[in-house]
Amino acid sequence: MVVAGALIALALAACSPTLTPFTQRLYDQYDWTEPELQRIQFYVSDDIVLRRELTGGQSEIISGEIKVVDGREVEEVIIRRNTPGVLLFTPKKNRFAISFESEGNDRYLIFGPNPKAGNRYALLASEWRRRVGTVTYEGRKFDVGSGSAFASLMVDLKKVRKISVSSRTARGRKVN
Repeated sequence: MVVAGALIALALAACSPTLTPFTQRLYDQYDWTEPELQRIQFYVSDDIVLRRELTGGQSEIISGEIKVVDGREVEEVIIRRNTPGVLLFTPKKNRFAISFESEGNDRYLIFGPNPKAGNRYALLASEWRRRVGTVTYEGRKFDVGSGSAFASLMVDLKKVRKISVSSRTARGRKVN
């Protein structure tokens, strides 16, 4: 029984992608265009928890769930580790708008190279105050904790190389 379980685990591990951090160096090395980047499957390295406090008049919850924290109502959107995402657009050089949800093109987060994390494309916040960052998601401001600060993009490098490689062999040309 133990051997069968080990074989099943080994087979599943062989099928799952081997993820590599998406870095500025990788981006520069392949020099992908925006349409090429949109064909790459991205994944998030760590859980990202978006949270915003609801005030009295706000009751429209679209993508999150409502929780009561310390007597206050908050909306939470959780993006789990290894959740697949796609590039929607590049708002400016070295910035990627990545969506991890299939509905709504306003459900995205911005990632860019972080020098403190080996230039991995990490979650970017508009500001950080006391270990809490502010991001825009669905056109609304959400807070992210320091645990999400180094969440970065990952890719299956084998698949990425297949997407980007376009080669041919010249057969030569002879005089008529």
